[in-house]
Amino acid sequence: MSNEFSCWKCNSTLVDVIMPMSRREECDKCGTDQHVCKMCVYYVRGRCEEERAEHISDTERANFCDYFKPSDGEFKPTDKQKSAQAKAQLAELFGDPIPEDDTSDLGLTPAELAEKKLRELLNG
Repeated sequence: MSNEFSCWKCNSTLVDVIMPMSRREECDKCGTDQHVCKMCVYYVRGRCEEERAEHISDTERANFCDYFKPSDGEFKPTDKQKSAQAKAQLAELFGDPIPEDDTSDLGLTPAELAEKKLRELLNG
């Protein structure tokens, strides 16, 4: 298996990943944890297909699952990315200005996002 994977959230290439993948592995582009259920080959249709694995409630946060095996496939864009793309296409169709890109906030925690919005309000 190649040690080159794609981020499950932003689909950017993760290069030189040391195997076994560390629980602290993150995407260089969006900062998202990679040792997560959604990145695993056993995660199918929104649930874990590995019968012996313990239940993980948050499938997008780093975990200590012993059965984790990273998927080397490409990942589909998240709903937020699809929404932004659809809005841009609609704006282009009707000749409206294209809305700002919301994907810059993808890797931020809720606290970081709130701080960013507060700084924009105070500075703007």
